[in-house]
Amino acid sequence: MSATSDFAGRLVAFDVAESDIGTLNTLLLDQLAVALFGSRQPVSQASEAATGVLSRGPAVVVGRNSRVGAEQAAFLNGVSGHSYELDDTHDGSLSHPGAAVIGTALAAAAETGATGRQLLGAIVAGYEAMGRIGVAADAPHAIARGLHPTSLFGVFGAATAALRLIRPEPQLLERAWGHSLSLASGSMQFSQEPDGAEVKRLHAGFAARNGVLAARLAVAGISAPLGSIEGRYGLFALVGGRSDARVLTDDRPTIISEISIKPYACNRLFHAAIDALGTLTGFAVDRALVRSLVIRGPRKLMDQHMVRRPASSMAAQYSLPFAIGAALTHGPHDLEAFTPTHLANAEILAWADMVQVEVDPGFEKAFPAHFGAEVEIVTRAGEVRSERVLDSLGTTARPMDGGAVRTKAAQLVAAALPGFQLGRLVEAIEQLWQAPDVSALQAALQH
Repeated sequence: MSATSDFAGRLVAFDVAESDIGTLNTLLLDQLAVALFGSRQPVSQASEAATGVLSRGPAVVVGRNSRVGAEQAAFLNGVSGHSYELDDTHDGSLSHPGAAVIGTALAAAAETGATGRQLLGAIVAGYEAMGRIGVAADAPHAIARGLHPTSLFGVFGAATAALRLIRPEPQLLERAWGHSLSLASGSMQFSQEPDGAEVKRLHAGFAARNGVLAARLAVAGISAPLGSIEGRYGLFALVGGRSDARVLTDDRPTIISEISIKPYACNRLFHAAIDALGTLTGFAVDRALVRSLVIRGPRKLMDQHMVRRPASSMAAQYSLPFAIGAALTHGPHDLEAFTPTHLANAEILAWADMVQVEVDPGFEKAFPAHFGAEVEIVTRAGEVRSERVLDSLGTTARPMDGGAVRTKAAQLVAAALPGFQLGRLVEAIEQLWQAPDVSALQAALQH
C-alpha cells in the first residue's frame, strides 16, 4: 500500500478525540470571527458580485443573510476568512488551513445534514491533509519556486473535509485528491507587484471551492489519478523539493495542535520582529532619535517581503517595512493601519525607509519550524539595543489563551458588524460536539 492510500484510509476512519474539543473550539471562534470581519472587506464584496446570481442552497454565507450552494459558500467564506491577514497559520506547511478548510466543512455539513461531531471530524481531517501534505511536499521549496501553499495544498485539505461529509470512503478520497491535483493553483507573483497583490486574498477561496468540486467529481464517478501525491507527475514531483512521503503517516502531533493564531494583521513572518520591537520600544519611540533599524531573520524576509511602497492593503500587509512602520506609528493591533487611507502615511513610510534586513544564519536554520527575528536599533547618540524572538505571540510555544482569542474576536466583529451577537456564536461553537446538526452555528453566523 502506498503512503497516500494509507493516509487516505486513516483520514476517513479516525474519530475526533474529546480532548481536542477545546482546541477546535478556539480555532473555530478565531477563524469564524476573522471571516465575519472579512465579509465586510472590499475584496469579499467584490467577489460576491463577481460570482453573479447567488445559487440557492442550505449553506450560509458568513456575515450575510444569504444561503447558497456548498461550492459558492465555500468560495465566499474562504475569501472572507483570508481577506485581512488574520487567519490561522501552520508553520510546517507555510499555509493558512482555517480559511481553506473550515468554511468548506461548514458548507458541506449544511448540505449533507451532518451532526456537529461530524463537522468537527471533517475539520480535523482537512487540517491533517493540508498540513501533512504541505510538510511532506517541502513547503519552503514550493514557496521559493513561487507556489503559494495555501491554495496549492489547501485544495487537498478542503477536498478531504468535504469528502468526509459527502461520502467518506478511502478510494473516493484518493480520487478526490486526483481531481485536486488538477485544480491546485496559486502563484506568489502577487508578492512582487505592489499593485497586483489583492488576488492573494482569493487563494483560500479558490482552494475551498475547488475542494468541494473535487469531492463531488470523485463521488460522481469521474476517474482521476490515485498517484496525485507520490506519482511520476504528482504533487511531490511538481513541487520538486525534498519530499518525504513518510510525513503523511508518521507519529507526529495532530496538525490542529501545531496551529498559530495571529494577533497582528500582517504576514506571520513579521510577528517575531513586531514582538521584539514592542519589547525594545513599547511602540513609542521618536524617529528623529533613531539612526538605523535592522531586522535579522530567515532569508524569506528579503525574498518576498520588501516592497516599500505598497499600492494596496494586501501589499502593505505583505511588506515587512510597511508593517514595521505601521506598528511604530499606530501600534500593532490597529485594524485601520493597513487600509488604503494609510498607504501614503508619511510617518509609516519614513519608518519603512529606515528598515534594513539581514539574513540571520540561526533563524534561517530554524525556519520554518520557527519564524524568528532580531531587531536592532541604533540611536543617534550611539546606543545599540537589540532583542531576539524565536517564537512570536500566538504560536504553540507562546499561545494566545482563550481570553485573548475572545478579545480578538470581539474587536473584529465590533469593527465590522455592530450589534453582532458574539455570545450566541460562542455558545453554538461550544455545543457543536453534541449538536444533532449545524443549524445553530449557521444561524449564529448570519447578520
